[in-house]
Amino acid sequence: MAKHLKKRGSANGSCAFRTSIGGQALMEGILMRGVTRQAIVCRKADGSLVTKVEELKFIKEKYPWLGWPFVRGVVNFLDSMIRGVKALTWSAEQLPEDEQQEPGKFDLWVQKHFPGEKADKILISVAVVLGILLAVGLFVLLPTLLAGLLNRLLPLGAWRGFFEGIFRLLIFLGYLILVNKLPDMRRVWMYHGAEHKTIFCYEAGLPLTAENARKQSRFHPRCGTSFLFLVIFISILIFSLVRAENTLVRFLLHLLLLPVVMSLSYELLKWAGRTDNTLSRLVSAPGKAIQRLTTAEPDDSMLEVAIEALKLVIPEEKGSDIW
Repeated sequence: MAKHLKKRGSANGSCAFRTSIGGQALMEGILMRGVTRQAIVCRKADGSLVTKVEELKFIKEKYPWLGWPFVRGVVNFLDSMIRGVKALTWSAEQLPEDEQQEPGKFDLWVQKHFPGEKADKILISVAVVLGILLAVGLFVLLPTLLAGLLNRLLPLGAWRGFFEGIFRLLIFLGYLILVNKLPDMRRVWMYHGAEHKTIFCYEAGLPLTAENARKQSRFHPRCGTSFLFLVIFISILIFSLVRAENTLVRFLLHLLLLPVVMSLSYELLKWAGRTDNTLSRLVSAPGKAIQRLTTAEPDDSMLEVAIEALKLVIPEEKGSDIW
């Protein structure tokens, strides 16, 4: 551990060590995920904090091969998605009743026909599946269709995969810009910024205070936004290998190659996250630039939420969370 603590942190995001602790912004709260447990901390309308701490159990403990490099990327993505939906649901339940969304007809039907815990599992599973289908539709199917239409007007040849990637990137940026226009998202992005600043503060070896965290950068190289950009970038390289002309066949092949793309993206993010050189900074730069759309400067009350969540997952064994 000592060799990792020679370099002290600063406001530009330099750090003493790289932690594997990560987080997610929620509705008026933050999820922090550590080595052995995760913590959700939300601020109630009266200003008090409510917390939920859970011990983590990973499927790789039962099936070690699921933790192998180039396999773990897809597994960790799905695991994070499921835990993230659960955390979002719990944080939404902490909002004042007049701010909570009324359950839809499907939710009411599931709650009526299944016991409480089983109903929650069904609703979360449906939300995850719908999220995956939306992502596949927007970022795999739609770019393939658009490039196919363009190919009819102007034969693209070997450039077809490149244009699919450009459409994918434009759709991704357009999606983020549209989401930014939603009124409630501004505060979520502020909590996202608080999460990054707090993790930087911890990595810098500084006392976890709002004052110290405030000085840190809100653009973190190990962010989910950076992962999504890498998925898009690597998909341009991998999908360019597909030579099929039929649009449906191309889509199906892209779908089959998607786990490969995600696995490579995860390993590249992991490498860039624990490495500090010109190449790793170059790899991280586009994702950090896009974080200008997905983070905002937080206030001190948000930093306090992030700090509390982080403290709850710092491992007892010092250094066991080194990335």
